Amino acid sequence: MKINSAFTQILLFLLLATFSCQEQSPQKHYLSFTTPEELQNYLAWAPEKTPLIGAHRGGPLPGFPENCIESFDNILSYAPCLIECDVRKTKDGVLIMMHDEMLERTTNGSGNITDFTWDELKMLQLEDNDGKLTDFRIPTLADVLDWGRDKAIIQLDVKRGIQPPEIVEAISRQQAEAYVVVITYTLDAAKEYHRLNPNLMISASASGPEGTTRLLNSNIRKQNLVAFVGVFEPPAEIYDMLHQNGIRAILGTLGNLDRKAEKEGISVYLDLLKNGADILATDNVPMVTEVIERYVVEKR
Repeated sequence: MKINSAFTQILLFLLLATFSCQEQSPQKHYLSFTTPEELQNYLAWAPEKTPLIGAHRGGPLPGFPENCIESFDNILSYAPCLIECDVRKTKDGVLIMMHDEMLERTTNGSGNITDFTWDELKMLQLEDNDGKLTDFRIPTLADVLDWGRDKAIIQLDVKRGIQPPEIVEAISRQQAEAYVVVITYTLDAAKEYHRLNPNLMISASASGPEGTTRLLNSNIRKQNLVAFVGVFEPPAEIYDMLHQNGIRAILGTLGNLDRKAEKEGISVYLDLLKNGADILATDNVPMVTEVIERYVVEKR
């Protein structure tokens, strides 16, 4: 039986188009946790575990603004990143995602966030880090927690003017304890979040031997902690203290260490991992993804 040549061409075109679409849709590295204990186990330190990536401000790239759900989903094409994002509050008390107090750098608006209601702010468009206007909009914290379920670990950097009970209530309302980490900057704040909800994972500061000792001697359960050791490589004893207690260390490469790696190459990141860093909080997710893949191969 002869097949009509025109029909054959159409069929081939459709098959090629389907294959092309599949090729252009990168796999997303989603994570799914159903209980806080599962999250705690995933983030606990063990020598055999693969290092992780913290996507600073959600991993913005050209065309993808910071603190934007579309950017969060895009960065998961590279690795199962922890999505670090910033929470601020509007004039009418809505918790939204935005790093700056002012609107000018990241939106087509102007002025202080606290001078606007959510109804006003949700009309704005986001700009990427090159100043290019996109069709993306400011998400609320509720939007992000809805999106993050069965997709990613959300790290919340809570800005001034927002009290711990507000964040704890927002997380509890959406039953998000299984995939949220709250970032704190003082031991008192870390203790307060732990008191309000003992199930929460907390990123606490481990500043030098004394600060790390105070953290380890606090009443915060070790399984509820990851520790931020700063934006410069700490002494090896800090890593040792944390690892002996089953706690992963987050090193902030954003800024000076990222710039050093861009100039000198991936050996910068490789040395940081070999020296004891467990999670690299970075502005360069694509490069760090490549480094971790190489680190895992070399470690075998």
